[in-house]
Amino acid sequence: VRAIAQAPDGFDARFSALWRRYAYRICDDPARADPLRRHDTLWNPRPLDLAAMNEAATALTGEHAFASFCRKREGATTVRALRRLDWERGPDGVATGRVIADAFCHNMVRALVGALLPVGEGSRPTSWPAEVLAAGARDPAVRVVPPHGLSLEEVGY
Repeated sequence: VRAIAQAPDGFDARFSALWRRYAYRICDDPARADPLRRHDTLWNPRPLDLAAMNEAATALTGEHAFASFCRKREGATTVRALRRLDWERGPDGVATGRVIADAFCHNMVRALVGALLPVGEGSRPTSWPAEVLAAGARDPAVRVVPPHGLSLEEVGY
């Protein structure tokens, strides 16, 4: 904690946020799977090509209707400004996806990761997530990954 102050009248922790940053952790090397991290890291049985995942992710950044990656809610928009979506491998060998947007729809990050995993595994081309986005409807081939790899890291006000 760097500072503390009383919030202004009308402040809402959820609706006053300007952006949110999430991380999704994936271990794709069984020899490096740390059993102590099993509650915050997805274990993927196949190695991932992070360069391919990053190439596919570039087409998803920007302001779009993310209906293809969201659970629809009555009267709610699916238009979001996705500022960052990229992957890097840490010294522990774990692949971490960082996602920043003005807001997220329900299950959006987990569905985005689910669309990028087949690209990283080589079973889908790098163009596939953009095709799913352009379709504007949920694609049953997009798997919503389990929640335990997802962590909210920061909220900007």
